[in-house]
Amino acid sequence: MPLSEAWFFRIKSAQQDLIMRCGGIVRAAEKCSSSKTEVGRWNNQLDPDLMPLPAVLQLEEVCGVPVVTSAMAELNGRRLADPEAFGTANATMMAAHAEVVVQFGELIAKAAMAFSDGKLTPAELAGIDRGAAALERAVAELRKSAASARAAGGLSIVGGVA
Repeated sequence: MPLSEAWFFRIKSAQQDLIMRCGGIVRAAEKCSSSKTEVGRWNNQLDPDLMPLPAVLQLEEVCGVPVVTSAMAELNGRRLADPEAFGTANATMMAAHAEVVVQFGELIAKAAMAFSDGKLTPAELAGIDRGAAALERAVAELRKSAASARAAGGLSIVGGVA
């Protein structure tokens, strides 16, 4: 993939997600032994600073989700596999589905408001990206739930047995 601004904003968005999952700028700074100012720069879409690899690995370990690593794999036409995703049946299928619907609705509403004046500002685009990231997380959880339920032989949604 040729290096363009798109890869940069994808990585910056992943960094923001990672920092959020770790509890915000202050908590992330504590967890990776960096200053709040430095983590704030990593969290700012318009700042050119990217996280160093040790900070990425430390924060991904803290939150348990390879957010930035997955984005880097995605930028290279790859995706990561979760070895535990198929091991445990998950009875939260309906809750995961509901979260996808909620996040989709929020993304559509945010985008519609942004499109309404015929212009998309950098702030509106960042908001749409955050909404898409939330939807992406919800879809990933739904897929994990479906895979776990499938591995367990299915689920009984209402009464009865699977």
